[in-house]
Amino acid sequence: MLPEQYAVQDFFRNPERGFFRLSEDGATLAFMQPHSVDGAPARMNIFVQDLRGSTPVGPVRRLTSETERDIAQYFWKGSHTIIFEKDFNGDENFHVLAVDIRSGQLADLTPFTGVRASIEDDLQDDPDHILISHNGSNPEVFDVYRAHIRDGALAMVAQNPGNIVGWQTDHQGRVRVAMASDGLDTTLLYRDSEDLPFSPLLTTDFRTVVSPEFFDFDNRRLYALSNRGRDCLALVKIDPAEPDTEQLVFSADGYDLDAAGYSRLRKVLTVAAYQTHKPVYHFFDEISAARQARLEAKLPGYEVALQSGTKDETKFIVAAYNDRTPGARYLYDAVNDTLDKLADINPALPEANMAPVHPIQYQSRDGLIINGYLTLPVGRDPRKLPCIVNPHGGPWVRDGWGFNPEAQFLANRGYCVLQMNYRGSTGYGREFWEASFGQWGLRMQDDITDGVQWLIDQGIADPARIAIYGGSYGGYATLAGITYTPDLYAAAVDYVGVSNLLTFMNTIPPYWKPMLTKMHAMVGNPDTDRERLEATSPALNADRIRTPLFIAQGAHDPRVNKAESDQMVAALRARGVEVEYMVKDNEGHGFHNDENKFEFYERMEAFLAQHLQPEEHQ
Repeated sequence: MLPEQYAVQDFFRNPERGFFRLSEDGATLAFMQPHSVDGAPARMNIFVQDLRGSTPVGPVRRLTSETERDIAQYFWKGSHTIIFEKDFNGDENFHVLAVDIRSGQLADLTPFTGVRASIEDDLQDDPDHILISHNGSNPEVFDVYRAHIRDGALAMVAQNPGNIVGWQTDHQGRVRVAMASDGLDTTLLYRDSEDLPFSPLLTTDFRTVVSPEFFDFDNRRLYALSNRGRDCLALVKIDPAEPDTEQLVFSADGYDLDAAGYSRLRKVLTVAAYQTHKPVYHFFDEISAARQARLEAKLPGYEVALQSGTKDETKFIVAAYNDRTPGARYLYDAVNDTLDKLADINPALPEANMAPVHPIQYQSRDGLIINGYLTLPVGRDPRKLPCIVNPHGGPWVRDGWGFNPEAQFLANRGYCVLQMNYRGSTGYGREFWEASFGQWGLRMQDDITDGVQWLIDQGIADPARIAIYGGSYGGYATLAGITYTPDLYAAAVDYVGVSNLLTFMNTIPPYWKPMLTKMHAMVGNPDTDRERLEATSPALNADRIRTPLFIAQGAHDPRVNKAESDQMVAALRARGVEVEYMVKDNEGHGFHNDENKFEFYERMEAFLAQHLQPEEHQ
């Protein structure tokens, strides 16, 4: 029996209430929900409500009045201030703002036009300040400032000499570590105090990662994720007195670690996180391990993740989700071992009617193991299905297991969905990542093509009804797919994708320029690799394309300039090839406003149905 077909809006709308955060003292709950100001489209704004124990009580108070875009992210500063970020039309030039939950007073801490700001340290032990970085002095690099959260006064605490690409603070909020880069080599710089100059600790080439995570609790030694002398990122401890020696703390055989965590209250290392085909947590302390076990026992069938907590670690916001639902959010009282539901994130989509996500593996033509995920439509025989091949963006990230609204939407429309972690995807070690260098449109693309062939060989895909869809690098892979394997796909959807490898690298944001040499080494140098880059740029080989194509682009995209899509559309229309083009003037690298998301997926649905003709629901 086929499940009900749900509306586009049910998959992609913002939650009615979500993004819960606890104040430090646990007395107030913050969350975001859509709110319309003066008749403008509803945007995700920040609200607060008092807590009595684990129960929200009293009036809900709105703190922000955003009308143009959803708030990007926010966190508590103490128990009476909320810090949040916002950009304008998707330009990614984020401002950092503070709002007092009692008075409602709002302060823009970085009121600078065309400047990108971010938060470096929330300075938990300083009630009046946070550390931010911004590129107001030089668009290519970021200085660090101490910002007063009430009056917005900024005091520089670390000036960028022009080559620093990252900063790290100790547990007292002092800037003690910096990462310097000449584009290819990275040097870890260290100092014992802020009034001393930085000294180099160690230098690695760009293929080797030594990424400081946080200081040990003596504020002297560093925990870092490192792949020095090994294939996969492991958690190590580095003593600045002996920087060439690493103390191995934890590694996961065959997988890179994603992150590590600690308890500020108890001053202990707590967790290392990584992904096999699903998320995995390795706990170092008994309290964290026991808490996770209790939560998993209360929430069988769901992945459990802590999203926020009080300073005394007695209350936590808990997310419970799986591959078929974004799940629910709960308030967990660790003292009383009680779990109270705050909200279901998307009650419009019944978990029982969504599609399981199956981890899969296949072998590339040159022998690499490619991991991926297959989402099969519920209630249909998995034979000769119309299929959507969905390579991820990045490209140096990876797809993971969980609830994916795009995959569920497409499965609900009768398509199978294949996602693959082609070579270059992170998480599988250095050798697998390096196998992508210089391979845009070549072996990286072969990995995608080999996945399509695997689908056909399994009998799952109807070879005449396969489409490719992706965003960013996935958009490039979409265009490359219909350029270099034009007989493979019946339709294609390119979402903010790169089309010309020469123009792409000339239009990157200024703050990417310190890493341009690295991009040239990993993708290609327009001077020395021009012939290869031209050969693997779909816009320069558009005469090969005959597959129907739908392109969507944000006008203010700082990563993939609108010209990338414009030139592709112009080249195809000049030849009379069908191309549908959607541009949104209030968006950047991907659509975030609900009304634009709805329109994009509605148009995608109609486009795919026209060319793949999925069977009608019975």
